[in-house]
Amino acid sequence: MFVDRAKIWVKSGKGGDGAVSFRREPYVPEGGPDGGDGGNGGSIIFRADRNLRTLMDFRYKRKYEAEAGQNGMKRKKFGKKGQDLIIRVPEGTVVLDENTGLAMGDLKKDGDELMVAKGGKGGKGNVHFKNSIRQAPNFAEAGGFAQERNIILELKSIADVGLVGFPNVGKSSLLAATTKANPKIENYHFTTIDPNLGVVELFDKSFVMADIAGIIEGAHKGIGLGFRFLKHIERTKVLIHVIDVSGTEGRDPIEDFIKINDELKQYGHGVAKKHQIVCANKIDLLGEDNDNLQRLKAFLESRDIKLFPVSAATGEGIKPLLQEALYQLEHLPEIEDELEYFNFEEEALYPEYRVVEAFKDGDEYCLQGKQLRKIFNSTNFNDMGSLRYLYKYIEQSGAMDKLIELGLKEGDTIKLFDYEFEYYED
Repeated sequence: MFVDRAKIWVKSGKGGDGAVSFRREPYVPEGGPDGGDGGNGGSIIFRADRNLRTLMDFRYKRKYEAEAGQNGMKRKKFGKKGQDLIIRVPEGTVVLDENTGLAMGDLKKDGDELMVAKGGKGGKGNVHFKNSIRQAPNFAEAGGFAQERNIILELKSIADVGLVGFPNVGKSSLLAATTKANPKIENYHFTTIDPNLGVVELFDKSFVMADIAGIIEGAHKGIGLGFRFLKHIERTKVLIHVIDVSGTEGRDPIEDFIKINDELKQYGHGVAKKHQIVCANKIDLLGEDNDNLQRLKAFLESRDIKLFPVSAATGEGIKPLLQEALYQLEHLPEIEDELEYFNFEEEALYPEYRVVEAFKDGDEYCLQGKQLRKIFNSTNFNDMGSLRYLYKYIEQSGAMDKLIELGLKEGDTIKLFDYEFEYYED
């Protein structure tokens, strides 16, 4: 089964906690603190792999978590860094952040990598908190939080040339006649339900051609398998518009040309702007009284569009068609990326975990925040130095001023996660 969309949950590794330890050796009086730092947590990294063709694996496994960093140890020993989790995806996979809908990265080529969740930073051991006043700090820093994300993976087939057209016009037959691909070919609509790729070899050169499954009216709205089909066209540089001029399906070739181009235009994403080569297929089935080919040719010439009559069944006219495709590929500029990207730098500069929320819940005044939680976890409530460190952070965040604005008075209760204390004006 060809799977080209998947939703997964990823979580990086938490940073290891710093150690609280003091040097204890014979004949070494007042050895001082020697708690080591915790190791950094592992990160979540996506990597493009040319050996993969589908997102099938993500149907069966939807949760991915990297290794946490090891806690620091005595004698200033650092904790081991958590191992990064490498998630392999096919070439052409776009990684989207579900919350914003923005692209985090586009893994086009084998080996391309994208880090979507950075591992938490290892906490500092108590050796870092020693100073001229605090000679024996009895606290250390907790490890940094892991990052969690809901990720959407979208696979868009990487091909140089895409075959488009209504169902049963001979796209699969044309692909089979020009490449070594072996697509399913039958005389009914939607024989092809997934993109098929093949390599065209011509004049010691080659390019990848994809049979994009049949487009119908309303495909741009998702009717039929619309979105699944259309998104695979976005990667291509050239489109070969295959039209059945034999009339065996009872359709008019000029109407087919107009309707398909209208669908491409309605879908957007720049697909209607791509260079299009028009291929009139099934000329071997034309009867003497059939004027479809001449009418289509006259219609296209009035719009300065060249027509290539071919027969995928007999091979007639195929070489000139491929020559034109190769010529266009060599002379067209690179495809412009129209994705709207997620701003990692902005997220790093203004992370939400630094915000301290101050609010009132009944008679209690509450403080919350991700960074505050980290410092809270690092606090030794039996050590005045550690408590002062916590209170200084709360005060500098402006949270106490917010609580006072909400009506906080001396003797009122402040709730800090599962810890409560009374407020006294200093």
